[in-house]
Amino acid sequence: MFTTYQEALDWIHARLRLGIKPGLKRMEWMMDRLDHPENKLKAVHIGGTNGKGSTVTFLRSILEAAGYTVGTFTSPYIEQFNERISVNGKPLSDQEILELTNIILPLANELEETELGGPTEFEVITAMSFYYFANMSNVDIVLFEVGLGGRFDSTNIIQPLASIITNIGLDHTNILGNSYEEIAFEKAGIIKVRTPIFTAVKHHGALRVIEEQAESKEAPIFRLNKEFSIANHMSLDKGEVFTFQTDTITMKQLEISMIGQHQTENAVLAVCAAQYLSQKGFHHFTEQAIRKGLMSAYWPGRFEILSENPFIIIDGAHNDEGITALVNELSSRFADRHIHIIFAALRDKKLDKMISKLDSIANQISFVSFDFPRAAGAKELLNLSHSKNKVAVDNWKSYLIEEMQSLQPNSMIVVTGSLYFISEAKPFLCKNLKNLTISL
Repeated sequence: MFTTYQEALDWIHARLRLGIKPGLKRMEWMMDRLDHPENKLKAVHIGGTNGKGSTVTFLRSILEAAGYTVGTFTSPYIEQFNERISVNGKPLSDQEILELTNIILPLANELEETELGGPTEFEVITAMSFYYFANMSNVDIVLFEVGLGGRFDSTNIIQPLASIITNIGLDHTNILGNSYEEIAFEKAGIIKVRTPIFTAVKHHGALRVIEEQAESKEAPIFRLNKEFSIANHMSLDKGEVFTFQTDTITMKQLEISMIGQHQTENAVLAVCAAQYLSQKGFHHFTEQAIRKGLMSAYWPGRFEILSENPFIIIDGAHNDEGITALVNELSSRFADRHIHIIFAALRDKKLDKMISKLDSIANQISFVSFDFPRAAGAKELLNLSHSKNKVAVDNWKSYLIEEMQSLQPNSMIVVTGSLYFISEAKPFLCKNLKNLTISL
């Protein structure tokens, strides 16, 4: 048994050595030993390539504005590990993490001795979340974000009230498949019998796969630009405004504070799911709660302006679709600025296309590495770039401080790439921006 939070955290993180082991048998084994906490929960399941965390946040914020207590399970974390299991946006305490780890530890040790093998880091944390929300909290509903794929993801043992698939992109192709259709099949694995599915998938082949899976499960399907749509979209300085439409409902001038056209798609998925929950009597929402919830929704590390002087943006664009959205926003909002991009990534991504898109928008691009097993080296990234103004950096922390201190008035720094890098970079940036402001 562990006696401190740090011991528990070290044990959890050490399980990264087991890598990714798709499949549900270890989760089912642990749930059986814990008296199936997953069956005691009202839940919504959220999958997709990009936008899962933002959609969770929009829906959570709407539910909170309507007066409900909402549990969330998300990954990875941005500011602290505990935020992966939260209630109304508040992460679990260190003591709660310690207690949960000690509950799962003997199960993990016992499972290690079976033919199934020990649970992975993600399986351990998922089991902790199920136990916590069922036995240690008093939540009205839990929003579970899929970790990877869907069909064999550890979270896919729940029977949710509704499922959401945000979009489909060519990410984790070494595990999920090399085509949009193959990846869509894995994502569509979260669709349950006669349980509604809401989706913003636009790729024709991927959407067809989702539609086929929904039909085979007799699951009602609600699709962006078919059953619901976005109209009159306009970008604001710090957010977006748009109209949400269905055959029977129109909500004009909905406003979000998260930046990017893609965030309007995540927002309408949340609105559509909330409307369904209300219509079916699971939960009740007023239009006022929807408006308030959307406006107050905040998700760190997603095109987040950390400072306007110096101008610093941080964005977890960790795959091709994320990079495309970032480049689109930078080109439409900040074409008149000198853009310095600082980029770190995992080496198992399709890096050449991502870097090519960043090259097209960056006046200056710096490649860095960070302390993570799958992180690409700075020189590896540099060699993929065709920019005329590029550099590989050994120590990203000291480099960032130097660049912030010397940033010119019409210039901006965009720190982007792997979410694991963003989780290190954001607290470092916030601390040093504070020190920089004090020194000024």
